[in-house]
Amino acid sequence: MNIIAWIILGLLAGAIAKAIYPGRQGGGIVATMILGLIGSIIGGIIATLLETGRLQLTAATLSIPGIIIAIIGAIIAIFIWGLMTGRSSY
Repeated sequence: MNIIAWIILGLLAGAIAKAIYPGRQGGGIVATMILGLIGSIIGGIIATLLETGRLQLTAATLSIPGIIIAIIGAIIAIFIWGLMTGRSSY
């Protein structure tokens, strides 16, 4: 996937995940994009694990199912970040 598609996927997934997840998450456009890209990787790994039963480093693609997987991964990343920093989302 080229870099423009990664940027678009990151922005879409990160922004939607921030809107869905309760509470206030800081960060600007770059943090949202990075969150979406991390979510894409987390979601891709989970989807591959559920589909094939193998743990493999993959990422979601710029498609409707890929965006949904990236959003789920970004929500997981927000949750894990909240656990690591000790901040509650409320």
